[in-house]
Amino acid sequence: MNTLTPNPEPVTIRPAGGNGTLSATESRALVAQLRRAQIYRDYEAAFRETTGLPIVLRPVEAMDLPHHGDPREAPFCALMAQSNHSCAACLQLQRRVEEEARLEPKTLRCFAGLCDSAVPVRVGEKVVAFLQTGQILPQAPTKAGFNRAARELVRYGATVDVKRLEEAYFQTRVVPKRHYDSILRLLTIFAQHLAAVSNQLMVQGASAEAPAITRARRLLLERHTDELSLGEIARSVNMSAFYFCKSFKKATGMTFTDYLARVRVEKVRNLLLNPHKRISEAAYEAGFQSLSQFNRVFRRVAGEAPTAYRTRLHGAGR
Repeated sequence: MNTLTPNPEPVTIRPAGGNGTLSATESRALVAQLRRAQIYRDYEAAFRETTGLPIVLRPVEAMDLPHHGDPREAPFCALMAQSNHSCAACLQLQRRVEEEARLEPKTLRCFAGLCDSAVPVRVGEKVVAFLQTGQILPQAPTKAGFNRAARELVRYGATVDVKRLEEAYFQTRVVPKRHYDSILRLLTIFAQHLAAVSNQLMVQGASAEAPAITRARRLLLERHTDELSLGEIARSVNMSAFYFCKSFKKATGMTFTDYLARVRVEKVRNLLLNPHKRISEAAYEAGFQSLSQFNRVFRRVAGEAPTAYRTRLHGAGR
């Protein structure tokens, strides 16, 4: 099943080739497209229904409370969001979760003992977004636990209805660590699917570009299995190699070589959905001329070795 068709009108998003994250503006544009994708809407609904927990796909450097208004928002957290002081504490926690979840999923506890988790969506070595869930307690709520939280709120200077807050605290969803770890594993797997969608959005490039660049991209998609050169593609669209190179980079945010590499890696990923397809076979079918070149390019584009990707898909490398 091909799940990599999120939207017919992609915006321009620069490639995620270096360390760090996308800019906040690029991340917001990408997240807006991913949220419209059917694969995300279906997963979001299924996740809430199955786990009873909130879920959100957030851009980097988001400055709002992630689960406020979610149908599965914890009653305690909903009350906290009404107070500026406690809201500020929650926002600080969100920033810490984001900062610590650049390489792998991260779970932190708030002042009241509730857990919140972020799972990075990575394309290559860049973080492009975060999947978040949480607002749970790992153990049953206790009076002592609530009293500690109430004292912290007093220290923050928050004004709240203590009785309502206590009732809400004891309604907090309790999820044992082993169960919660499995939920985060599901989010991690889905983050990998979203990374593949994000990569394709980057390959698709801008929707408003010169017709020659559109033809060039179409040629690359159709003939990526051939031994292609920049000069050959430039001649096919009646452009000099120098001008084509400059125009292509401006339109797509990628060099000709990087774009072709992403197209081929995406082809390999789709081929490897077949558990019987060998990695070497997929590499050659996608147009790579040597395994050493393939391994180097795949790691650069996907952020992991092809064997690691295969293991995540099927549990065993080939």
